Amino acid sequence: MRVLVIEDDRAAAGYLRKGLREHGYVVDLAADGEEGLILARSENYDVLIVDRMLPKRDGLSIVEDLREHGDQTPILILSALIEVPDKVQGLRAGGDDYLAKPFAFAELLARLEALLRRANPQSAQTRLSAGDLELDLLSREVQRAGQKIELQPREFQLLSYLLRRAGQVVTRTMLLENVWEYNFDPQTNVIDVHVSRLRGKIDKGFDRPLLETVRGAGYRIVADD
Repeated sequence: MRVLVIEDDRAAAGYLRKGLREHGYVVDLAADGEEGLILARSENYDVLIVDRMLPKRDGLSIVEDLREHGDQTPILILSALIEVPDKVQGLRAGGDDYLAKPFAFAELLARLEALLRRANPQSAQTRLSAGDLELDLLSREVQRAGQKIELQPREFQLLSYLLRRAGQVVTRTMLLENVWEYNFDPQTNVIDVHVSRLRGKIDKGFDRPLLETVRGAGYRIVADD
C-alpha cells in the first residue's frame, strides 16, 4: 500500500514514515500544504494522512480541493484541534476519519486499515505470498509450508517489498530508497548481508528457492506458477 503523509513536523513525519514502513507501507512525505497537494494530484496513493495545520496551505483546503476534483482517495486527518466542532469541520471538508494528536501509533494503523477495507474491500491487501511462502502484514507473521519463520524488522520490510513485486527484478537502488531510505548509494554491503540472511531463513531447508539474485540487475522473488 502506498501512503502520502503531509506533515510539517519533521519528528512526527519521521516517526510516521518509520512505523508505516516497518508495517509494509510505501511512504512519501510532504512538508507543506502546497507540496502535499501537488503530490496528491500527480501520484496514485491508497491513502493520505494529512495534518490539519500546515505551512503554505492548510490541510482542510487540501482535502476540499481533492474532493472538488473528484479524488476519492481515503484521507485520515491529524490535528491537535480536538473539540467536536473541529472534528465535524474536518469530516465535512471531505476527510474520512479524524485522529487527534497526540495519538498511539497502533490506533493510527488500525484506522488506516479500516479506511482501506472500506475503500476497496475486495482488494485491501493484508497478506502477501509467493509459492508456499506467506506474509501477514497485520500480524507480521511469516510462514513457509506451514513453518513459522522469525524475521527481524528490516528483514520483514525487505521481504514485504520484494513480495509486492513478485516476479519483477528489484534493483539495489530501489531497495536503498524504499527499504533503507537512502537517496544515494553509500557503497555498503548492507543489502547483500540482509538478502543473504533473508535467503537463509526463507529458502534454506526447502526444496524450491524463492529468492533469486539476478546477476548485474538485482533480486527477485519467484512468482507463483
